[in-house]
This record gives sequence, structure tokens and C-alpha cells, in this order.
Amino acid sequence: MKKTKTVKRNQTKAVVKRNVEKDTCCGATSVWSWTIYVYWFIILFFIAATFYLLGRSHEFLRPSSHRIIAEEKLMQANDYVDSAKEKLVAGNMEDAVADLNAAIDSNATSDTYTLRGEIYMQMGDYQKALDDFNSAVEIDTLNAVAFYDRALLNMRLENNEAALVDINNAMAAQLKKPSDILSMRNLYAKRGQLNLWLKNWQGAVADYTNSLARDEGSVSANVYAERAEAYTALGEYENAINDYASAVRVISEQIQAAATQEEREAQSSDAMSYFEKSAALHLNLGDMDAARKDLESAFTIAAALNDEESANRIQALINGLDNQQ
Repeated sequence: MKKTKTVKRNQTKAVVKRNVEKDTCCGATSVWSWTIYVYWFIILFFIAATFYLLGRSHEFLRPSSHRIIAEEKLMQANDYVDSAKEKLVAGNMEDAVADLNAAIDSNATSDTYTLRGEIYMQMGDYQKALDDFNSAVEIDTLNAVAFYDRALLNMRLENNEAALVDINNAMAAQLKKPSDILSMRNLYAKRGQLNLWLKNWQGAVADYTNSLARDEGSVSANVYAERAEAYTALGEYENAINDYASAVRVISEQIQAAATQEEREAQSSDAMSYFEKSAALHLNLGDMDAARKDLESAFTIAAALNDEESANRIQALINGLDNQQ
């Protein structure tokens, strides 16, 4: 009996030992299998990431349907812009706007918004023009033409302070990213005009002087005449008289190059006005002879233009001077 119990105990220990060994073996197998899964997941993740990055790096080295569509849209936008310019030259502004609408829908650029804004401004639709100029400078903060156009629009709307800010931005943009359409000479002249309207006489004189000192393009008689106005406001009559004389000289040099008879008559009318203003300044300085000479020149121009009203007025001024003498 004792022997039987001993045998049973030994058998029980053997079973327990086998169970322990089995549990230990299965536990090791379970841990080992989980570790392998983790390793394989990490390896597969890095392989997938590598292929993704390689694919991205080679995206622009091979034709892509998205890139082809983008290039086609760009070409289409350029075609619309060219068509709009042709229609604008022909005076067909509404169809030009339609083409630019299509161009913007295809590929909106700062220059396209600027061009459409210019057309809207010509059409008198100032709000749409302002919206387009705003869009243009949002896309390109160095678009000098867009700033300049918005300045012109603000001047029409009598927002002269806002126009001055835009002219300053246009000048800064022109220095960093020059546009063939603009010149610093014209930008200085336009800022001089704004300062004149804002009664900043010294600022106007400085800007007009800078404009005249530039070598781009041709000198405008208006720049001399407007600087003369600023000098007059400052009480610098001699300088004003000299500028009116320079304005008349520029007109005499450029009048033959005028494209039409209407332009020549307009320039002649300006010269007549400058002679009258110069005569008034001479009177303020007490120089009666110089004043009479200027008035006689103004009368000659009025007679040549068949401007009877102006001729009669100027003749009356001359008669008044004669009576004073």
C-alpha cells in the first residue's frame, strides 16, 4: 500500500513537471510570436514610408495628369488675356472683361486683376475696379502698376490721403521690382500733384524737382506748370515765373510732334494760360512791362485758336495796363 502511494506521488510530480514545462514552453512561444509581429509591423511601416517618400520626390520628374491640366489651364488663361487686350484696343471693353473673367477663373494672377481693374475704371465701375486692384496687391505686394492704378482711382474718388499711400507703395515696389509700364519720373510727378492738392507746397516742389531730375522718358510741361503753382503758394514768384516760361518752352518744342490737331490746340491753350499766370505774377512784382509782354503773347495764341472769348478778355487786361501807365 505504501509502495502504491509512493508511485502515485511520483506520477503526480511527473505530471506537474510536464505541465510546468509545457506552460513555460507555450509562454515563451507566445512572447516570441508577439515580438516577431511587432518587428514585422515596424519593418513594413518603414518600407511603405520609404516608397511614399520616393514617390513624392519623383512626382515632378515624370508627367502627371494634374500637372498637365495645370499647364493647359495656364495656357488657356494666357490666351484669354491676349484676346482681352486685342478687344480692348478695338474699344470693345465688355468683351474684354468677359475674356478676363475667364482668364481669372482659369488662373488668377495679379496682372490679370490689374488689367480688369483698369477696364472697370475706364467704364466708370469704380467699386469693381477697386476690388480688382485690392486683389492684385494681395496676390503680389510688389505690383507697382496695381498700386499706381489704385492711386489714380482714389484720386478720382477724392480719397487723396489714400492715393498718397498708394503712390508711396508704388514707388517702393518700382524700386524693388521695376515695371516697364511705369517710370520714377512719372511717379514723382504724380506724388507732386497729390501734395499740391493736399497743399503740401514744399513736398510738391520737392517731388516735381525730383521728377525733372530723372532721365526716363520726356519732360512734361505740366510738371513745370504745377511746380509754378506750388512756388506761387509759397510766395516765390520769381521761381514760379521761370517755371511758367519753362513750361511754354517745352510746349513749343513738343507741339509739332502732337499726333492730332486737337492735341496741338490743347497744348496751345495751355501755353496761353501759362502766359496769363506769368503776367499776373509780374504784376505782383510790379513789373508792368513784363506783364504786358506776357499778355500780348497770350492774346496772339488766343487769336490763332479763334478763341474770341479769351482774346477779348486778354485785350481788356492789356488796355487796363495801358491806362495805368
